[in-house]
Amino acid sequence: MRKSNALPGLDLLVGFEAAARHLSFTKAGAELYRTQSAVSRQIKELEDQLGVALFQRRHRALALTEPGHQLYAAAAQVLATMRSATERLRRQSGRRRPLSVTTTNSFAALWLIPRLAGFTRAQPGVDVRITAETRVQDLERDGLDLAIRHGPASLAGPNAVRLFGERVFPVCSPKLLRDPKRPLKQPADLKEHCLLQYDDPDGRHPWLHWKTWLEVAGLTDFRPAATLSFSGYEQIIPAAIAGHGVALGRSPLVKDLLLSKELVAPFKSSADPARAYFAVAAQGATGRPEVAAFIEWLKAEAAKR
Repeated sequence: MRKSNALPGLDLLVGFEAAARHLSFTKAGAELYRTQSAVSRQIKELEDQLGVALFQRRHRALALTEPGHQLYAAAAQVLATMRSATERLRRQSGRRRPLSVTTTNSFAALWLIPRLAGFTRAQPGVDVRITAETRVQDLERDGLDLAIRHGPASLAGPNAVRLFGERVFPVCSPKLLRDPKRPLKQPADLKEHCLLQYDDPDGRHPWLHWKTWLEVAGLTDFRPAATLSFSGYEQIIPAAIAGHGVALGRSPLVKDLLLSKELVAPFKSSADPARAYFAVAAQGATGRPEVAAFIEWLKAEAAKR
């Protein structure tokens, strides 16, 4: 029999705090690498232990009850204190912690990972761990040291280090460019080709849409021969290299592929979405020499042309 004054398990509180913060079992599950149903079961177990409802379960929405609000305030504070104390003890022990870096899937696959061996050769004692996903992570809450983020300067934050800007322009394989039956000499020629499209049903990334680039190029009433859609930008570029169609290249992500002639840019025109890549360090990581070394390495790599 469970004691009436027993505290809930830490895993239950972690799941509850994430669900309360997101007001979503699905988003909490994605953050904690659990299924939506697993988070839901945890919340139900916690409610049973406490004898109160913590959430109002509405149609496609969650809301905290008054007891839920009370527990969330306490749980968030307790977990923040635990994370801080854990990190402090690690530092006192002298144990060298890994350098944790978060960024997008596309930046990790197309730019960061191909260059990473250069940093590990220069800093052989640093254990670098890359977390690549589309979700923007909270560095302090998630215990991460550094983020490489893509966006407008207004959202980068005062301590962000700008690495480079971005241009968007069509790219394809040299084999496709040499096709005499479907020349690619001007943007209007794209109508004879398959366009490799980023699947973005919610329209969150308009600068990656062919529609946006075509409008900038003056092609408002445009129908390509075909389209292929992909859920990740890092999938589009290999398809372009294989000759499956024309993609929107993003500098600097396709820079090496252009230099190696695996991709070519058939036109001179490009679009500047006024976005850039920034390195952002967690507040608690700014004094660590390996974090400073990694940022300096990023700046040096970004400066190469």
